[in-house]
Amino acid sequence: MKNIQTVLAGVLIALASLPAPAQTTLLNASYDVAREFYKDYNAAFVAQYKKTTGKDIRIDQSHGGSSAQARAVNDGLAADVVTMNTTTDVDFLATSGVVAPNWSTLFPDNAAPTTSTMLFLVRRGNPKGIKDWADLIKPGIKVIVVNPKTGGNGRMAYLAAWGQVREKGGTDAQAQEFVSNLFKNVPILAKGGRDATSIFLQRNIGDVLITFESEVVSVNREFGEGKVDVIHPSSSIVAENPVAIVERTVKQKGTRDQAKAYLDYLYSDEGQEIAARHAIRPRNAAILAKYKDTFKPIKLFTVKEYFGSLGEAQKVHFNDGGLFDKIYTVGK
Repeated sequence: MKNIQTVLAGVLIALASLPAPAQTTLLNASYDVAREFYKDYNAAFVAQYKKTTGKDIRIDQSHGGSSAQARAVNDGLAADVVTMNTTTDVDFLATSGVVAPNWSTLFPDNAAPTTSTMLFLVRRGNPKGIKDWADLIKPGIKVIVVNPKTGGNGRMAYLAAWGQVREKGGTDAQAQEFVSNLFKNVPILAKGGRDATSIFLQRNIGDVLITFESEVVSVNREFGEGKVDVIHPSSSIVAENPVAIVERTVKQKGTRDQAKAYLDYLYSDEGQEIAARHAIRPRNAAILAKYKDTFKPIKLFTVKEYFGSLGEAQKVHFNDGGLFDKIYTVGK
């Protein structure tokens, strides 16, 4: 009996000396304005993952302008997933084999579990009386916007400004004239959504900030309620928030299952609720209706209606030598 006890004791000591299984860590490379959303979402996912699998998992975040993040991942940032605000940034990663070529078919809703739109933030009391797009091109109005070359926030603002002219029956020539006049009123181009908010509220530059609907919640949390008024223009654009697994990283780390679980959870009721609480529009119709006070009625148009696709818009408007380069050069 003593010998058995001695052997068992030796086994227990040996087991105790073995290193504990390494905790899986995922890195999510995401756009600026989603920072607070993913902070809450990650906590919920970690708890759910532990409950369903019995395993611990850690989620690290990397935030910046959407295009800058895509370039960082392309250049070697070992993200397991990307959660962007324009499909062109994910398409860019697909062209170099970093994400799957059919990435948009691997999750529901073209791999975009949420959407947003572009609104205006103005200073409390709206001292310049800004109500709609036409007010942004008036003399003396200073508009803060993200550089469309570095961030999806800026590209969607540009396309929203262009598309609202078309929505009213205007031509592309009239839309180009409007956008050109708008950028003449832009004193500085921000690098990303959070940088734009900092320019507007910390550096106190500009009369109006064009940004994602979800930034309203972030501003109120960071700077306090009542610092800004929210202006819903007569029409704006649907901005999809696409997601993808980074094939290069998950193959190296063996984290495909965890990465998929992380993105799948965005479509769950809890994931959609968290998005809605951050003023990011859920795909779930019931949850969207539940937050009707957050998502005010606004006439929305899609990228497809006036630009064909974001890829086509990228070539025409945002690639080097495209219309934005011409417009902004002339504007300056």
